[in-house]
Amino acid sequence: MPLDIDFHDRSVLVVGGTSGINLGIAEGFARAGARVGVASRSQDKVDAAVRLLSDHGGQAIGLTADVREPDAVQSVMEEFHDAFGEIDVLVSGAAGNFPAPANALSPNGFKAVVGIDLLGTFHVLRSAYPYLVKPGASVINISAPQSYQPMEFQVHVCAAKAGVDMVTRVLAMEWGSDGIRVNSIVPGPIADTEGMQRLAPTPSMRDAVAESVPLGREGTKEDIAQMALFLSSSAASYITGTIIPVDGGWSLAGVSSLSAMMKKQIKSATD
Repeated sequence: MPLDIDFHDRSVLVVGGTSGINLGIAEGFARAGARVGVASRSQDKVDAAVRLLSDHGGQAIGLTADVREPDAVQSVMEEFHDAFGEIDVLVSGAAGNFPAPANALSPNGFKAVVGIDLLGTFHVLRSAYPYLVKPGASVINISAPQSYQPMEFQVHVCAAKAGVDMVTRVLAMEWGSDGIRVNSIVPGPIADTEGMQRLAPTPSMRDAVAESVPLGREGTKEDIAQMALFLSSSAASYITGTIIPVDGGWSLAGVSSLSAMMKKQIKSATD
């Protein structure tokens, strides 16, 4: 069976889809002909994303919500359904991150990341369930290497993303009988994203990260978008409950290099 990358007449909602990797995913689906909705907290970012997606010639709408607020997320689902009908593809990608040693991480800082990443993922998926195409919907959570790779100064992210991946596995089991597939994509170091700017803020640090990737380069937002398109296509109709790294092999050995660089960064900031 040939790879089906034609998403005309399908509806795609990308939560957290107004910047970075998630906006790249939204663009990928827009180029493939989908009706695309993007949602985030910032109205300005939502409006800019809709203008960009509309440039691809398809239909796009923007919605605003803080994923930590269940009622706001519920409203997003209702508005999307009113505009574009049932959801064929749901991408949950809202995330927060900053490097911090555990002993200096405030309870509010830990709570903020867990609230956005883990609770936000649950709110999005739970609220979307009544509106998902059954059978046939594809749900994709955007995870991170910290979900399975311990990383210094990332205890909040490690805890949150490990939870996200377990949500993926459990809901793949619960929703499989409805014909809904649930998977996680784990991006590696992706160029020109806020995440990389926070974790590797200098050109020399980013070069070192790229060198630690077996394929010898940072990834691109297009790399992640292509995986999202594949997972939502007929070619992946028997794939669910998977945690898929898209990282050029970085998770095999290179993640430790980022921990070492962050240790130097934090040490120099506190000396």
